[in-house]
Amino acid sequence: MSTQADRGRELIPRPEQTPDALRAALAVVDPGRLEELQNTKDEAFAKAVEWQSLSPVRSWVLAWARDVEIARRPELSTRHARAKSNLEHEDPAVAQEALRELSAVLDEAMKAVRE
Repeated sequence: MSTQADRGRELIPRPEQTPDALRAALAVVDPGRLEELQNTKDEAFAKAVEWQSLSPVRSWVLAWARDVEIARRPELSTRHARAKSNLEHEDPAVAQEALRELSAVLDEAMKAVRE
């Protein structure tokens, strides 16, 4: 669960880590990515069958739980967008800092969904 301090800054509660819950959450916080979610889900399930392993499905759920975590928290979403926009900055120092920030955002989101 989120800390109490974060509660006021969430667009929606953290969803369960199921395909349906992640899809419903994404429909609220970033509906433009629904097709991407479905395409990557189809790929993960196809790999799971091919590999006879649930590993691709688990990875898919975790990746989308992380992305929904970012999208549902405006402050984290802003940091993510800013870092991504500076990744190819002409100033190498700015690009390097953007890479560090993007990594920090992704790590923070992943830690939150693993709690």
